[in-house]
Amino acid sequence: MLTMRFDKLGLQPGMRVLDVGCGGGRHIRQTRLIPGITAVGLDLGKQEVRDTAKMLRELDELPVQYGGSVPGAGPWLSMRGSVYQLPFRDESFDCIIISEVLEHLGEDERALSELSRVLKRGGVLAVSVPRQGPEALCWVLSRDYRTWPGGHIRIYERKTLQNKLETHGFDIYASHFAHALHSPYWWLKCAVGLERDDDSWVKLYHRLLVWDMMRRPALTRFLEATLQPFIGKSVVFYGIKG
Repeated sequence: MLTMRFDKLGLQPGMRVLDVGCGGGRHIRQTRLIPGITAVGLDLGKQEVRDTAKMLRELDELPVQYGGSVPGAGPWLSMRGSVYQLPFRDESFDCIIISEVLEHLGEDERALSELSRVLKRGGVLAVSVPRQGPEALCWVLSRDYRTWPGGHIRIYERKTLQNKLETHGFDIYASHFAHALHSPYWWLKCAVGLERDDDSWVKLYHRLLVWDMMRRPALTRFLEATLQPFIGKSVVFYGIKG
């Protein structure tokens, strides 16, 4: 399930890409479809780093026709690290992805400064956070949603986030919403209790989302596109470092 649109990143062979807060490596996976990309996945979580490394190893062993890495796919690295102190030299990367991370951070300005430091001048930063409206409803429905370990500690107004990015030297050239079908799932989770994974409605909706991701049927693609402007779960910005 991708949040970023890779056609907006301008990736070319030979570029270096950093995914901060890579989780299980869903965005890093896409870089294996472009020859010559050096990809680094970074996360605080030990299990997330292991999962990303395992997935990338499996991709490299699969034939292309079964979804494996393309011939000439560049080197990759999955490592632990903090966005507050990135273990890289200044201007090390051509593109940085940070998806659904800033809303967890106590010092988002400090994180943005570090991202700017390690991104090359003219490089692309792709940022996504939960969208204000759908996120606010989650906060209303569940206090645990924002106090749960690893929970969201702030809600970003779209314009506020854009201003922050511009203040840190990024010229925004595109934005969009993502994951409209995921908003009702999280509203349902918040309403019944975040710990209630056994709830029959939560399980049913989760199966729907998995089916949609695997099959991508025309009906759900139409619903996603239609609902995106109204209840898209995430807002995404793309900026060039000036």
